[in-house]
Amino acid sequence: MKIVAGSDAAGLALKRHLVAHLSARGVEVEDVGTYTDASCDYPDFALAVAQKVGTGGADFGLLCCGTGQGMAMTANKVAGVRAAVCADTFSAHATREHNDANVLCLGERVTGAHLAADILDAFLGARFEGGRHERRVNKIKALDQGKP
Repeated sequence: MKIVAGSDAAGLALKRHLVAHLSARGVEVEDVGTYTDASCDYPDFALAVAQKVGTGGADFGLLCCGTGQGMAMTANKVAGVRAAVCADTFSAHATREHNDANVLCLGERVTGAHLAADILDAFLGARFEGGRHERRVNKIKALDQGKP
């Protein structure tokens, strides 16, 4: 499994914590930045992560900012990406099981580091169920191709 991770300055500490958490478990992680606490623009990092996931260069993406919301809004503009903001473990596994989400967005200002690690584990540990959910996800995928 390969994860690509990114953050802005507001999510940097959380991203560092989660990258270390994944690395300690033997998960391959590519960190595309930011690497400092200098002011930066979250869309740049959301795009870098989303493009890797959308083109198959990574299995999953992890994005951290202050709330996770701006990262999700940006990442979801990239074809093939289904980014979700999660603040609890139920949402994390349910969005994988039902929506086939492939990018997890977390907010450092709203989610503590230990809970964020639990959320990440729940997200990565879940699998898309298919079945009745497949039809719905296919409709999302059709939107990526400009089909209503």
